[in-house]
Amino acid sequence: MKIATFNINGINTKLPGLLEWLATEEPDVVCLQELKSTDKAFPAAVIKDAGYHALWRGQQFWNGVAILSRTEPVLVRKALPGDEADTQSRYLEAAVNGVLVACLYAPNGNPQPGPKFDYKLAWLDRLIAHAAPLVDNGVPVILAGDYNVVPTDDDIYDPKSWKKDALLQPAPRERFARLVKQGWLDALLDKRGRKAFTFWDYYRKHWERDAGLRIDHLLLNKHVAPKLVDAGVDRWVRSLDKPSDHAPAWVTLDLGKPRKRASRHRAATP
Repeated sequence: MKIATFNINGINTKLPGLLEWLATEEPDVVCLQELKSTDKAFPAAVIKDAGYHALWRGQQFWNGVAILSRTEPVLVRKALPGDEADTQSRYLEAAVNGVLVACLYAPNGNPQPGPKFDYKLAWLDRLIAHAAPLVDNGVPVILAGDYNVVPTDDDIYDPKSWKKDALLQPAPRERFARLVKQGWLDALLDKRGRKAFTFWDYYRKHWERDAGLRIDHLLLNKHVAPKLVDAGVDRWVRSLDKPSDHAPAWVTLDLGKPRKRASRHRAATP
């Protein structure tokens, strides 16, 4: 079973690249972030024609998360608990073939200090609280998404260039470390090579210079971590025409049963 996470940075504008990646790499489950689409504008029909069921929670202009799956996912929750007043579309949880998959898009937090950074820390605190009982709850669980945290200085091409950015501040780094210490396996770190960057911004030729960051993570709980076979980043997607500034990160798992495949229909580019 191959499970991927991909900050698409606008699903409708990046749809051709998404469809090419789906057809080429054939992931079983995909967690998408930053849809930048309303629920109504989500391209459900095109996604279905590509062979995937979809659950999504959109938001106009910003945010938005979705879970795509070759077998129909079962919705578990559409928001991160802990703050009923939070209406931002940043969390989606579904059961897929016996695996509980959480798709998350953590706040960026810039500029810091300020209210956006405070919201980022509060959101991460809520994630930590929600994740605690999931780490050893008897079923496989994966927390996949854009965490907007660079865990260490080894996860960025040059920390000096980003020292004031919210992604590298001690407080979010401490929260990410505290989350992992609950018992989660940082799968990309476990299997990565020297450079497992997942994000290259559009400025100053960061992609061409491989000046990247690792901010997209897949955390595996105690019941699925032993089933990890491989993990990686599909860097080639970042080189497509009009790409997202992220590349898909993924894990493959040996769950002891064959991959269930829907019939493949590669969608035409809209």
